Amino acid sequence: MITSDRLQLLLDIVERSLAQPNLNGEQLAGEAHLSRFHFDRLVAAALGESPGTLRRRLLMERAAHQLATGDDQVIAVALDAGYGSPEAFARAFSRAYGVAPSAYRRHPAPSHELLGASGVHFHPPGGLRLPPTTRSTTMDVLTRMVDHHLWLVGEIVDRTARVDDATLDRRIELSVESIDCDPTLRSVTDRLVSQLEMWNTAVEGGTSMPPQGDTSSQGMRDRLGVAAPSFRRLVMTPVAEGRSDETFVDAVCDPPETFTYGGIVAHVLTFAAVRRTLAIGALTSAGIDDLGSGDPMRHVGGSGSDASTIERRPASG
Repeated sequence: MITSDRLQLLLDIVERSLAQPNLNGEQLAGEAHLSRFHFDRLVAAALGESPGTLRRRLLMERAAHQLATGDDQVIAVALDAGYGSPEAFARAFSRAYGVAPSAYRRHPAPSHELLGASGVHFHPPGGLRLPPTTRSTTMDVLTRMVDHHLWLVGEIVDRTARVDDATLDRRIELSVESIDCDPTLRSVTDRLVSQLEMWNTAVEGGTSMPPQGDTSSQGMRDRLGVAAPSFRRLVMTPVAEGRSDETFVDAVCDPPETFTYGGIVAHVLTFAAVRRTLAIGALTSAGIDDLGSGDPMRHVGGSGSDASTIERRPASG
């Protein structure tokens, strides 16, 4: 069985090869340090179509995109797709799209995608769009966001052990009125943990706020070790079961209020995002910057572990 990392490597090679449309099969396999036979067999087994078929289709999809969005002459588009003459390109394009390139330019299809067993398609300006390996739902995304939150709070708590008390209690210059006034690294980290403790108590039917817990680094780690799995079980389980709109009375409030499980998740993720950002900023000021911006991208999906730091190409033209 081909691993996801190996598959990504093969797809990266195919993607890079789009810039070299005249690359032959032997050369393409050489990029993977494999024989032509082994490379073709691996790609076909993993994607359901040979690398040659895949590349030709991707190049044709790119050509359709170029015709629809650019003003290059057809011969230039043909050469970019690996065809030696506009006549050969026109015949191949007409077989693929049912119309000549010039007609397609005047009336492009809403989608340039061609049928392919792999589900891999050209993605402008020069990348690939890959099908998901498993079916996902909005619930999956929400669960990953909650899991990222619980993980990141743990990482923040762990890093508070690497600073002294003076740093922990130093006022964070940027405060957010009505959420956390005069915050410190200790206070916002404590609030990230106590927020979970408070909602756990409410869901379990408690009638009073949980007592103030230990705010030392180890104390907050111990408290989170109890609160995080409890929150996931008490709140995320009913959400996963389709009961996000189920209402319960929170007797901790005075007077008692009604909430839903979905409302709790929305509340926690919204206000915790502010506190996580403040805590990460304070850690960065203290010289501890290995958490980046705390971006959930990697947990939810994709390779952009910190999308806020990605440099994007300037607009062309």
